[in-house]
Amino acid sequence: MRDGLFRYCSEEVVFQEVPGEVSLAYTMTGCPVGCKGCHSADTWAVGTGLELTLDYLAQQLERYRGYITCLAFMGGEWRPGMLIAMLKLAQQEGVKTCLYSGYEEVDLAIRKHLDYLKTGPWKKALGGLDSPRTNQRFYDLRSETLLNVKFQ
Repeated sequence: MRDGLFRYCSEEVVFQEVPGEVSLAYTMTGCPVGCKGCHSADTWAVGTGLELTLDYLAQQLERYRGYITCLAFMGGEWRPGMLIAMLKLAQQEGVKTCLYSGYEEVDLAIRKHLDYLKTGPWKKALGGLDSPRTNQRFYDLRSETLLNVKFQ
């Protein structure tokens, strides 16, 4: 059962998750995918973490103006309305957007607000984006280019 809030457990400026971008990244809590062997299984619990509001995100985008080029969400697609509102805010501020999803497909309503998208559940036998065997895909949606090679 969802608690109705958009929650995160980690907020970091990262350099490797989106090739060529400096990203403000939020690891969202309440993930319903539940990939076996997930390195973030501690984020699955619903109702944990801090609430991410539009006001707070606006403050953080202002704080990092000129330093970050992308806003990345590690999950959150299970709350599409809030995720889309966050993505729109970033776009209005001239910041690119990214979603790391454990699903193979992401709703078009979300996709149209993304510059980058990682799809696919974690499968230990296939590895992550740095593995040539991975089932996961990282796309630059602006050019419809597969960027997995940038992680290997």
